[in-house]
Amino acid sequence: MRQEEAAEYITRLNLIRHPEGGWYRESYRSAEQLPAEGLPGRFGGHRSLSTAIYFLLVQGEISALHRIKSDELWHYYSGSAMIIHTIAPDGKYHPLHLGPDLAAGESFQLTVPAGFWFGAELNGEGFSLVGCTVAPGFDFTDFVMAERGRLLQEFPGHADLVRRMTR
Repeated sequence: MRQEEAAEYITRLNLIRHPEGGWYRESYRSAEQLPAEGLPGRFGGHRSLSTAIYFLLVQGEISALHRIKSDELWHYYSGSAMIIHTIAPDGKYHPLHLGPDLAAGESFQLTVPAGFWFGAELNGEGFSLVGCTVAPGFDFTDFVMAERGRLLQEFPGHADLVRRMTR
């Protein structure tokens, strides 16, 4: 039943493959723009005020480690819980537990700070449907996919995670 439910979400929400893994569709992009001179220098250009996507992982898929220049808020919608693995710029590992079981330490909403390496995988079976909101808005020029060799050199203490969560 879980795979059929995931397939129905993919169809009904018009999800497509994401470069980091999983399925997504942009559901919102603010019509208003922030000018480059009003943003921190790391952006190098104007950005939408905010963007949002649907994001879905099915069992056996990962969202590979990557980073962006904005904070990213994750929102749980349906299915299994998800673990969002984060590595801070100082090398500290922080697992974030997104899901419906508050008593087990999961949260309906979590934030990955700008500049953190992060990737996600299911903490259960079937699928997980979530949403991601980015402010300032997401732009693919801000997206960096992790290079396994580079991350292994930078964070040797997280070698197992880096190998599992990169391609």
